[in-house]
Amino acid sequence: MSRILVLLLMISTFALASETSHGETDIVQRTVNFLLFAGLIWYLVGEPVKNYFALRSQAIANELKKVQERLNESTILKKEALAKISDAEKFAEDLAISSKKENKIINEKIISQCELDLETMSKQAISLRNFAQRNMIQDVVEDVLKETLAQSSSDFDKEAIVNVILKKVA
Repeated sequence: MSRILVLLLMISTFALASETSHGETDIVQRTVNFLLFAGLIWYLVGEPVKNYFALRSQAIANELKKVQERLNESTILKKEALAKISDAEKFAEDLAISSKKENKIINEKIISQCELDLETMSKQAISLRNFAQRNMIQDVVEDVLKETLAQSSSDFDKEAIVNVILKKVA
């Protein structure tokens, strides 16, 4: 039925669009033709245009919703990242403090070990010196005895032994 109405409106548009040569004004016919044309255009194009703009509005709303969701996700991720950064900074501070404490403990152990090593080395040096002195005394005594024994037995009196010992000691 709507198709018939559209066909009638199209025919009437052509019928009423005739020219007048009498000097009469054709404002009424032109107005009716315009209204019929506008109605026809509205009837044919109105529904698809409404649908297009409705779908376009819906698509824009969906995109806006997606962008808003991404914005919310990025805000949440930013908060998580800031929380991780603050945790990492706290961990770094704790690590620095604990490393300083460990460094101090290790330094104290190294210093005490060095002191023990120095003490041991000084004791060893003293022992080595005492050992060298004993060896030197033994060598001197052996030399004196050899020299004394090498001299003739007639000259072997107390005075000669004392002189030999004094020579070696001096």
